[in-house]
Amino acid sequence: MTTRSSSTAPPVARRPTTAAVTTAPQLPEELLAVLKRMRLPYLRSAAPEVLATARAQRWDPAEVLRVLITEEIRGRDEATRRMRRKAAGLPAGKTFASWREADSSIPPGTQTGLATLEWVARAENLAIAGPSGTGKTHFVEALAHKVIDAGMRVSWFTLESLTAAIGRATVDGSVAKTVARITRAELIVIDDIGMLPGGQAAGEAFYRVVDTAYERRSIAVTSNLHPSGFDTIMPKTLATATVDRLLHHAHIVLTEGTSLRLAEATAGKGVIPLT
Repeated sequence: MTTRSSSTAPPVARRPTTAAVTTAPQLPEELLAVLKRMRLPYLRSAAPEVLATARAQRWDPAEVLRVLITEEIRGRDEATRRMRRKAAGLPAGKTFASWREADSSIPPGTQTGLATLEWVARAENLAIAGPSGTGKTHFVEALAHKVIDAGMRVSWFTLESLTAAIGRATVDGSVAKTVARITRAELIVIDDIGMLPGGQAAGEAFYRVVDTAYERRSIAVTSNLHPSGFDTIMPKTLATATVDRLLHHAHIVLTEGTSLRLAEATAGKGVIPLT
């Protein structure tokens, strides 16, 4: 019997067409029961088509096993990414697919360098400061999606929502547990610092997360204020200690220009007509 080598076989099983679904034989009940017990749902789903193809094309048994296991891994990875995207609490679903590099005041080289995520691997931080509407949140959310696609986790907060989360934990005495959960993520984002007044509670919440993540996890912040001005929205002592840790291993990016949202609205783009 001739065999098909692994170099020419497809890397993963293709999703079945309508015809393939009707012709691929169902798995025996005993095998289905074993696969269910072993918790291999994606392998189980792909198996009828893969086995039919393998029989028709005389695949080597090792290749059949490789394709089926690869399909299970692919399915699990996709499910994990979906779960992590949902758990991250990303605000708007903005990715690099909708990012307009040429319209950003962030230098192209800086955009490219940050998109490699090497700074996340080194547990370095990112601070993006500039006027409202200059793409700070969009860029950081696009980075966050890349972090999740790379198999890592993201925690996303505004300073207000972070303060609320730590405040709730203070009531039931679970602050340490809550901060530990937040900083399990490889990237912690705190968005729009300075848009609303901070105060003591915000300063304490911000400090706790930055201090716990220091040199262990990456933190990305966006703000209309340069980090050196954070003492205008929270107690100076807390701000100084927080910024000292935040900027010790950090990339600082300053955006400039007028609001892209305002420019689009002025030009009539994105306006929903009345009916």
